[in-house]
Amino acid sequence: MANWKEIRKKILKDPEVKKLYDDMEVEYALIEKIIAMRQERGWTQTELAKRLGTTQSALARVESGNFNPKLEFLKKLASAFDSQLYIEFR
Repeated sequence: MANWKEIRKKILKDPEVKKLYDDMEVEYALIEKIIAMRQERGWTQTELAKRLGTTQSALARVESGNFNPKLEFLKKLASAFDSQLYIEFR
């Protein structure tokens, strides 16, 4: 059975699929960063959710890409991680 990298390489040859994938790049990068920062601290979703004043299921929706967080939520995340939030156009 082919691994994900092989499958992704094959399906991204389709220009329409590639465009859709590229359009989601920012969302995927944000999700990966949230998960990585949480895991670096050894926190479960439940622990981070408590720090944010939300539920584990709400955080799970963010981490799975099924919910587009508002700026206020991202500010709370930055605070919980004791970090700064930067948003920029390039």
